[in-house]
Order: sequence, then C-alpha cells, then structure tokens
Amino acid sequence: MSKQKKIAVIGGGSWATALVKILSNNVSSVNWWMRSNEAVAHILKFRHNPKYLQSVEFDLNKINISTNLQEIIEPADIVIIATPSAFLYKLFENVPQKWFEGKVVFSAVKGIVPEYNAIPARFIHKSLGVPYSKIGIICGPCHAEEVALERLSYLTIACQDDRIAQTMADTLACRYIKTTTSDDLFGTELSAVLKNVYAIASGICAGLGYGDNFQSVLIANAIQEIENFIDEVSPIHRDVKSSAYLGDLLVTAYSRFSRNRTFGNMIGKGYSVKTAQLEMDMIAEGYYAVKCVMEINKKFQVEIPIVEAVYNILYERISPVIEMRILTDKLM
Repeated sequence: MSKQKKIAVIGGGSWATALVKILSNNVSSVNWWMRSNEAVAHILKFRHNPKYLQSVEFDLNKINISTNLQEIIEPADIVIIATPSAFLYKLFENVPQKWFEGKVVFSAVKGIVPEYNAIPARFIHKSLGVPYSKIGIICGPCHAEEVALERLSYLTIACQDDRIAQTMADTLACRYIKTTTSDDLFGTELSAVLKNVYAIASGICAGLGYGDNFQSVLIANAIQEIENFIDEVSPIHRDVKSSAYLGDLLVTAYSRFSRNRTFGNMIGKGYSVKTAQLEMDMIAEGYYAVKCVMEINKKFQVEIPIVEAVYNILYERISPVIEMRILTDKLM
C-alpha cells in the first residue's frame, strides 16, 4: 500500500461523504460509488452531497464518482466500504469475488450484517473472498458531522497486518484528523457494533427523563458489558479504556449527532419503532445490531442485561418505562 494506490469509497451517506473529504486532503484521486443517480448529478454540478454534510465542497478534479459499482471497484487497490450494514448483503449479492482479488478492503460499517449475524469483516471474508490479513476497520470515536466542520477528531485503524493499518492511518491523517492503529480487528468491530445498542439505551433513558447521574452508571456498565462480550468472542489482550472502545461508546451515547441516541430518545418519548425510523430518515444501526447480538449470544451466554433490555423494548414491545425500571436493579 502507498498513497499512490487507487482508493475507492463505497457509500453515499454521511460517513462515506466524510471519508471522501478526508481522503481528498491526502491523495490525488478517489473513486466514489453512490447509489443515487440524482445525488451523483448534483455533486457533479454543485460539488456537494445534496443530502449529507452539505457544507462539504469537493474538488471534482480529485473525485471520480459513479453509480457503476464495477467501474469504481475494479481499478482500485484499496476499497473502503461505508454503507449501512443492513444493505451490505443486497449491495454485494451479485458481485463476483474476482473484483476483490488482490485488494485491501476496509470496513467503515458500524453494524452487523443481519442476513449472516456477522460483523462486516466476516462478511467481507466469506462473501467477497478477501483474506482476513487484508481486511481492516476504520472506527472512531468520530462523528461525520464534526469532520465536515474540521473539528479535531481521532480515528483508529485496525488490521491484523500492522503495515496495512499504519499506511491507511497515514493516508487518513490530516490537520484535523489524528490516527492510531490496532491489530484487534474483531474486538474493535464488535465494540463498534455494541456501542450503537448502548447509545439507543442512553437515548431511551433520556427520553424517559433519567438524568446524568443514571446515565453515568448506565455507560459505566455498558463498557463492562462490551469488555465481557468481546473478550469471550475474541479472547486477546486489549484495553477497552482506549478511544477505539470507551471513546467510541461515549461519543455515540452522548453526542447530539448520534442517530442511535436520537432513535432511542424517540422510543423513550413514546414513538413506535416504525414511526421513529420514518421520522429520522436515517439508519440507526443499533436497531438491527441488537437482534443479531442476541442471536450471537445464544452461543456465548455472556451477561448483557442492557442489550437484553433494548431488545425487549424494540422487538418484544415491552414498555420502555417497565423495562428500564427492571434494568435499574441490575446495574451497579
């Protein structure tokens, strides 16, 4: 890998838009795939995404943008996937593995692929044929909205191959982005999945009127659940107090930019799941993640009462008032 290698970004949402912005600082060209023909036409005419991070203006001399997936992927050496996890299976269902031969693939997806109950790294390995040694993850703590504002943010780049992780870290680093690396591919990705569930829990509690005192206890228990779960699923040495785990959890659980917290807040205020989803018009990854985590946990049997509470509220339709009252007696 080097800065001269061709990079492709797959996705048209806020995080994909933020990544293209970051990459445009450091590389000569970026291939960018978007699903919407209208969005592509708008960017080519007005130089900004019409729906996400509209303040970001792109240098069209550095961007090759298209709705043709093959045209974007095949010439690339490095592919960054930044689409909602719920759409991954359908997006790549008919894509031949030969498109990805010899490529490095980074996931910037923050959820679980529901069709497989699998983290994106496993989906990329099994469905796209990419060796785990050439799969990486780009994780936070980092909100796309603050990247658009060029506020100082931090990214963790995880890959089993330290050289690949470091080179991608160097490629993304810029004046307002600091980067660090990790070899914990599975732990960082699972933590990124789980923090969305806990952000929903935080939002539900806020919607119900719980204050900062309770929220602090909720999140303290959440990081313990994350540690217990990922240590059971992927037992390697890691420090969950670092920014890739605890930092990502904190920003997602507390930030006004967090769509999962916003979704949970609406549920706590009495919205139905469907109504909240329609009103947000954005994907709250934690909604899909909580069901998949519950399925995965049938094998590992880790005690995750906060996850169970969110699942009961969203899928079993138990009253948030009742479920959170029960949860308060389980926290320490």
